[in-house]
Amino acid sequence: MLPCTGRIEETLLLEAFENGADGVMVIGCLEGDCHYLSGNIRARARVARVAGILESIRIGGDRIRMFNLSAGEGAKFAAYVNEFVGQIRELGPSSINVARKNAA
Repeated sequence: MLPCTGRIEETLLLEAFENGADGVMVIGCLEGDCHYLSGNIRARARVARVAGILESIRIGGDRIRMFNLSAGEGAKFAAYVNEFVGQIRELGPSSINVARKNAA
């Protein structure tokens, strides 16, 4: 857990995939409502860069997404999680996990 999504680094996001994640959600505060002013905007740019990297190495940029929510939007949070999990299930395991399984 980070105090602000603006503190998340691309390497941390990529490490999640390296460590077995099939998908990664980054959830930050609403745009224009960041306690740290523009942290969520920096995070969105980093998520976009990681999506581009994942696309270029054929893992798929659609395996990472950023969502903006306020703390009081629990139902919206649940809907976003369900939507993203459904998308990742549809995509299946990442090519990293497929390669690991085949190597074992």
